[in-house]
Amino acid sequence: MQVGLSVYGTTFSMGVHPASGRPTLRPQQLMEQALALGLQGVELPFVFLNGADIEALRRYAQEQQLFITLDTYGYDPEHLSEVLELGARLGVTTVRTLVGGAKLGGDRREMVGHWQDYLQQALAGFQQATVVAERLGVNLAVENHQDIASEELLWLCSTIASPQFGIVFDTGNPLATAEEPLDFTRRIAPYVKHMHLKDYWIYLSEEGYRLVRCPLGQGVINFPAMLDILAQTGHEITKVVELGALEGRHVRVLADDYWPEYPPRSAPHFAQVWRFVQQHARPVGEWRTPFELREPVEAVVAYEQRQLASSLAYLQMLFGGPNQQEVLSGRF
Repeated sequence: MQVGLSVYGTTFSMGVHPASGRPTLRPQQLMEQALALGLQGVELPFVFLNGADIEALRRYAQEQQLFITLDTYGYDPEHLSEVLELGARLGVTTVRTLVGGAKLGGDRREMVGHWQDYLQQALAGFQQATVVAERLGVNLAVENHQDIASEELLWLCSTIASPQFGIVFDTGNPLATAEEPLDFTRRIAPYVKHMHLKDYWIYLSEEGYRLVRCPLGQGVINFPAMLDILAQTGHEITKVVELGALEGRHVRVLADDYWPEYPPRSAPHFAQVWRFVQQHARPVGEWRTPFELREPVEAVVAYEQRQLASSLAYLQMLFGGPNQQEVLSGRF
């Protein structure tokens, strides 16, 4: 089971968040951290590669038997082609991108009247970029980044119809587009190229619910069932630990104006999601992270590291991988 490390669940620890005041981790440093934690790969933001020695990084990854996924954004075909070319030089398996447009938490209200045109533009860009992906033998995969629903992901995949185009499955994000996680998994499973392992706690609100980051295995995601569904496809799927953002995500499914730009959903579909939310909602209480509570940088870093250590211990229990002694001794 290949599991790697992403920077986005530990943005203070790795100097990615500007408020951390820390130097940003360099690509080989991220690889070294992954190795120290007993992991088998990394997901690198493409911006980390500015000025980097690509061939040296490729050799290092090959020597250490680490997979690399390259992270970018958007659907501009020129930009994606450039990143795909860079990925091919680096020896990556997948370039991850996102559609965007909606606010996090699945909020499309600012896109009313424009969402369908936006999706058509994204489709056109992905179609052009996929030609390059096919030539290079690198996957181009779109994440469910709390912006695009399973219906639309399936439409993109079936329309483009290329073995090099698919989905980056963020395990926590189906809830942000009002979808039950295992149902979402069953729908998209044939197209998954890469995964972000993420878990959430749920807190009810007057307009819907909030998704708040937590260690893997302590939230609402049924990882054993989810991984079993994906294993049945027979596809090799790389995975990275990507804990949630430092800000809670508000999914306002009970707001009157939340739904106009969503695909048609049946009453049983919504009942399934709402039943899941109610069954897993935590008691009313403080849901804000140390970052949201404006605690010192050191407290935010410690919070991130505790959650990462707990997550890696859970993954070891789930399918073996990280050296638990190294994780718990604080080598991160």
